[in-house]
Amino acid sequence: MILAPASLNDVGHAIQLALAPVFLLTGIAGTLNVMTGRLARIIDRGRHISEADPGARLREEAADELRALERRRSLASAAITATTFSALLVCVVVTVLFLEALLEVDLNPVVGVLFAASSLALVVGLAYFLREVHLATKTVRIPTVPD
Repeated sequence: MILAPASLNDVGHAIQLALAPVFLLTGIAGTLNVMTGRLARIIDRGRHISEADPGARLREEAADELRALERRRSLASAAITATTFSALLVCVVVTVLFLEALLEVDLNPVVGVLFAASSLALVVGLAYFLREVHLATKTVRIPTVPD
């Protein structure tokens, strides 16, 4: 079976359809940038505490902070994983849109499922990120200066 090449209009239409997911990828990339920055700061703080040699009372406080940092690291890592998976699914959506135009095959159900899965993965990633931010604000206390 020889496939006829898609018309130029079909390819142009596929490019138009693929633009919206590409803009979504830009937003996801910005979100990933923020998440990886937070993860880097968590890791740096953990290294700083691990390398310090505080007294006995401070060691207990350091151990508590290290446990909190480990939990935050885990949440940030899960957020990055889910959000990256969302970006990968958006890339697959763009690919399927082009295949649909080039092969002249109806792949709308596949596009719908992939886009829904991408949105769900993004929601999961953002939920993990929100949990990490909440945990950070709960565990980090800034001392106040008396008036």
